[in-house]
Amino acid sequence: MTDTHRLINRRNLLAGSLALTFASTAHAATPVIRIGYQRYSTLVILKESGALEKALANRANVVWSEFVAGPQLLQALVAGALDLGQTGDAPPVFASAATPDALVYVGHEPPAPLAEAILVPKDSSIQTLGDLKGKRIALNRASNVHWFLLQALHKAGLSFHDIKPAYLTPPSARSAFESGQIDAWAIWDPYLSGALSSGSRILTTAQNIVANREFFLARREFSDNQPGLLREALHQIAQTDAWAQGHKPEVSHLLATQTGLPYDTVYSAIKTRDFGYKPMEAGVIQEQQQIADGFLKEGLLTSHVEVSSTIWR
Repeated sequence: MTDTHRLINRRNLLAGSLALTFASTAHAATPVIRIGYQRYSTLVILKESGALEKALANRANVVWSEFVAGPQLLQALVAGALDLGQTGDAPPVFASAATPDALVYVGHEPPAPLAEAILVPKDSSIQTLGDLKGKRIALNRASNVHWFLLQALHKAGLSFHDIKPAYLTPPSARSAFESGQIDAWAIWDPYLSGALSSGSRILTTAQNIVANREFFLARREFSDNQPGLLREALHQIAQTDAWAQGHKPEVSHLLATQTGLPYDTVYSAIKTRDFGYKPMEAGVIQEQQQIADGFLKEGLLTSHVEVSSTIWR
């Protein structure tokens, strides 16, 4: 091989190496939005529609991760493993208390008080909220039903000190409930609808006790660094909710597939529920502040949370 050929080969190798380097860098630089969802939410509808991927085509990649409940989802978000998620009212309060400034509220859904309830076995002697005194009650710690149960107990003149809480994830709680290891279960849909289909009895729903809203939360660093991506995601969430509100039979079919519950069971719950994304507003912020203050007063929160400082603007 001549010196000229060797020089040409070196140049070709260098050019190829540089091309691979630039391609790798360009690929690594593609923004990513990582979204946590639960099987029974607006986000799972958005995921199945593919609308966000279409809207962000050639701009960003979308990565979805499923979670059993809101507290676990927000643990991943504050740890930096997620950028956006949807949970009930209590999880962001607990997450903010544990890791201040890690997350921001970016919107909310309408109230859904019929979507959570305290269940007892069909033949249980528990007939009133006051009968819960001294009883073993299952709930997912720091979830929406944590606040609901606390307020339900207050309505009966009781506190958490008057019951025996069993902090269990929904699947574990259902097993304990059906085997008679616990006396009552504070739970939300779709687990609520599933338990009702097997013969449980509702002691009370959240109606006239708490609002039971769902919130959209973003990692603060993501909201600061990628506001355009976040706005597009919220726009698609709003569009999804608008569609869902007018297509509840279709939504019920989708969620029945996701949860494995019968269509009729899901539709009976969905038909009473409203969909409709809204940005955070003063009245809802105050609701969340009352939740934070209520948990702190009960000794269930480790520190004060100023909700107004966690709103994305």
